[in-house]
Amino acid sequence: MALPAALLAKLAAAAMSNEGTRRKVGWGVAAILSPLIVTLALFCSLLSGGAEHNRSAVLLSFHGGDIPRQTPAEYAAYIGDMRRSFTLLDDAIVAVHDMTEGDDSLDEIRVKAVFYALYFGEDAPSHRAHRQFVDCFVTYEERTRTVTAEDGTESEESCTVAIPITDRIEVYENIESALDLQITDEQKANADSVYDLVRYGIVGGLENWILGAEVPYIGADGFCSPIGADWESRVTSEFGSRIDPISHRPKNHTGMDMAVPTGTPIRAALPGTVTVSKYNAGGYGYYVMIDHGNGLATLYGHCSRLLVRAGQTVEAGDIIALSGSTGRSTGPHLHFEVCVHGERTDPRKYLPKG
Repeated sequence: MALPAALLAKLAAAAMSNEGTRRKVGWGVAAILSPLIVTLALFCSLLSGGAEHNRSAVLLSFHGGDIPRQTPAEYAAYIGDMRRSFTLLDDAIVAVHDMTEGDDSLDEIRVKAVFYALYFGEDAPSHRAHRQFVDCFVTYEERTRTVTAEDGTESEESCTVAIPITDRIEVYENIESALDLQITDEQKANADSVYDLVRYGIVGGLENWILGAEVPYIGADGFCSPIGADWESRVTSEFGSRIDPISHRPKNHTGMDMAVPTGTPIRAALPGTVTVSKYNAGGYGYYVMIDHGNGLATLYGHCSRLLVRAGQTVEAGDIIALSGSTGRSTGPHLHFEVCVHGERTDPRKYLPKG
């Protein structure tokens, strides 16, 4: 299957506008063959007893309530110990909250979700150093503040202020250093899933189809929206210069961010071959990259689950991953990039218009 002529024209225009590219472009259309066949099996597994069992354990640990009689004794013990751990974490979180200033606050669900992902099923998690664990989510800074006495006189006093860390990469590094742990990519993804379930009431799967995502939305030139027809209303950050949401400093944004619930199906934009399907701790989290031929590639970042492997061929509209908030992310969304001969370009030039 060749890339549509209209899209080839776009690529040609983009490529020939760059002097370096003009010298090295050689047009050739790759034939893409087999479709992706994993979706049905994935949804069956998400709706299986095992998935529901894990969901119940999370909700019982976080929200309390009677543990069903049919719950295996081992699981019931794990849930009980996790509840005791959360009580101790609450005490530590309150102590840290008292040291914050202004609107700064510690995301207690994030703290507990990470703790759950690391320690559920472990021996006696309630015996862990809970204050030390919570301290991994903040930095401490010595400041001075003005204090007014009862008689109206003012004086300066020093105080220690807790500043919540928004960069999860830094949080995990703190935990590994302070508690002598080696945190796996799977544990990080599990923590994100637990957080999304408790915070948003979702775990990924059929309930997370968004409006227009049940069928591929493909434009006249053959380019498919990765999240369905409603993509324009979900853009939260455009391509180009912006204020980075984590560092709060000006930084070039290499793609487009689209806010979608965790578990939203992500579709391939065009036929191609998957070149990358892995976890990147430096930023993308779980991500997929597809080579579409003719110098065009697309990237799909911060996924919660990858459904394709490197070397696999896909068609436009095939589901390749489920959205999430892994890596350097502040919430569930898709980070989508379009690259032409190695240079990132604005995805709006290619996404189908409504």
